[in-house]
Amino acid sequence: MLYGFMAYFDSPEKLLKALRALKGAGYRRLEALTPNPVDGIEEVLGGDGRIPWIAFFLGVLGAGLGLFLQVYTTLDYPHNAGGKPLLGWPAFIPVTFELTILTITVGIFLVLLYLNGLPLADHPAVRAKEYVRVLLDEYGVFVFASDPRFDPERTRAELLALGAEVEEVRRD
Repeated sequence: MLYGFMAYFDSPEKLLKALRALKGAGYRRLEALTPNPVDGIEEVLGGDGRIPWIAFFLGVLGAGLGLFLQVYTTLDYPHNAGGKPLLGWPAFIPVTFELTILTITVGIFLVLLYLNGLPLADHPAVRAKEYVRVLLDEYGVFVFASDPRFDPERTRAELLALGAEVEEVRRD
């Protein structure tokens, strides 16, 4: 059974050109595999605009949790130390800040694991015989066979027309 096609390019410019052409042709299930960061991939493939909002709400949750825990503890176990006010908010800032950062960090880590489908034991692109090329010095596009626009002959022809070396990736 066919997973898809792995297409290899020798430069990031060719990769971006191919991604734009494939997106323009209607392909939606694409993955770019690169040995180094390539500017422009996120604009072509589309980023997830939810991540900043999720981080913001996790930060609000962390700050609220930090303040709540300190206020609750102070009111439930009042202790007047040296005539200081019972709810002296400047003392709450370090703990609130740390809990905010901790909540954002752990929360975004877990959200990204979920959104990216990780942990993933085996990605279809790794099954390509020449996969090591994208780890070293070449750039690749994986076109999933589950893409609604995918047709083996037409997709292979489009990739070859874009200057790619195309490899078929099958399930074992």
